Amino acid sequence: MALRMWASSTVNALRISCCAKASFAPPFVLTRCFSSVLDGLKYDASHEWVKHEGPVATIGITDHAQDHLGEVVFVELPEPGGSVAKGGGFGAVESVKATSDVNSPISGKVIEVNSKLTESPGLINSSPYGDGWMIKVKPSNPSELDSLMGPKEYTKFCEEEDAAH
Repeated sequence: MALRMWASSTVNALRISCCAKASFAPPFVLTRCFSSVLDGLKYDASHEWVKHEGPVATIGITDHAQDHLGEVVFVELPEPGGSVAKGGGFGAVESVKATSDVNSPISGKVIEVNSKLTESPGLINSSPYGDGWMIKVKPSNPSELDSLMGPKEYTKFCEEEDAAH
C-alpha cells in the first residue's frame, strides 16, 4: 500500500513538473502513459509521424505505438523508388507481442529507407523519432499534411484511445 501511494504521488509530481508552464517550451509533451509527442511533427490516427522538411518527409511510428507493440524484433520496409499512398501500407513491424502493418500518412515516392533497422530493429523502441525513422518520401500532395494531427491533438487522441481500452 505504501509503495502504491509513493508511486502515485511520484507520478503526479512528474506530471506536474513536466507539464507546468515554464519560460521555455519543452521539446515534447508527456502523456499519462509517458509516451513522448514531439512538437514540429504531424501525427496520423494509425500512429505514424511525419516530419516535413523542404522537399522531403520523414516517416516513422510514434513512441505511443512502439510502447504498445513492445520490443520490436523485425522491420519490413519498401524498396526506394516505389510509391506510397495516404492510408496505404508500406511495411510491417514485428514485435514480441504482435505484427502490425505500417501505413503511410501521406502519398509520395520513397526516396530512402532506414537500412539500420534491418540489423537493429530495436532502434524503433529506443529512438522512434530519431534513429528509428522508417522511410523518407518526396510528397506528391503536400496538402495531405494538413489533415494530420498536431502534438496537442495527437496527445488527446492517445489519451482517449487508451481510456476506451
